[in-house]
Amino acid sequence: MVFYMDKIVEMRDVSWRRNRVEILHNINWEIKRPEHWAILGLNGSGKTTLLNMINSYIWPSTGEVTVLGYEFGKTDITKLRHTIGWVSSSLGAKINERHNTEELVVSGKFAAVGLTFADPTEEDFEDAREVMKQLNIEHVYGEPYEKCSNGEKQKVLIARGLISKPKMLILDEPTNGLDFISREELLATIEEFTKNPNGPTIIYVTHYTEEVLPVFTHTLLLKDGTMLASGKREDVLTNENMSVLYGKDIEIEWKRGRAWQSLG
Repeated sequence: MVFYMDKIVEMRDVSWRRNRVEILHNINWEIKRPEHWAILGLNGSGKTTLLNMINSYIWPSTGEVTVLGYEFGKTDITKLRHTIGWVSSSLGAKINERHNTEELVVSGKFAAVGLTFADPTEEDFEDAREVMKQLNIEHVYGEPYEKCSNGEKQKVLIARGLISKPKMLILDEPTNGLDFISREELLATIEEFTKNPNGPTIIYVTHYTEEVLPVFTHTLLLKDGTMLASGKREDVLTNENMSVLYGKDIEIEWKRGRAWQSLG
């Protein structure tokens, strides 16, 4: 039996091993509504492994995991992935760019990257238009994905992640490949839709502290598969924590509610 509760993610003493190598170690993490979280860590820190576990693509070697009320090993989690939207750079690489934008958005309802094996309805395309309107990209409805700017492409992928009305949305380095202006426009759009009290819980993965907007109430720092720090954004994004994370002398300067990092 599944209970929808305030706890979105709960991990207790979680570890994960591959070929006898421990990738995640002793993870104790909890996400509650209405929190939104940012995750930072170097390449190889375990971020992707952690996301794969949240999506139930992998299960813990030790420990307990509950996501959106689904307790791994004790409940049927076959429906879990349909309650989670995931936007990543790897998804963009799988897309046939000749598809129209609205087709790609609608494909999110079918957990696919195209509509070859789907049977969408007129209502599905109206839903696509509505979510694209919310993300300020209604003007590319009917246009091939390949003709969109990089910023528009990222918003199309986010719209695809939102169309099924997920309980959780994972944004995995969504600003990769964007110039400064496009990045700030995308961040402004993300900030706007995260203000919806009925919207999904957001997990935002990035390498850059300045992308951790005020709407991301909490932050998790991963280093070598362990939790270096977690908690409220202002308490985690400190000179000391970031210096340990990167192994360099890092200075954090707060401007307009955002933490900008530089080498000390």
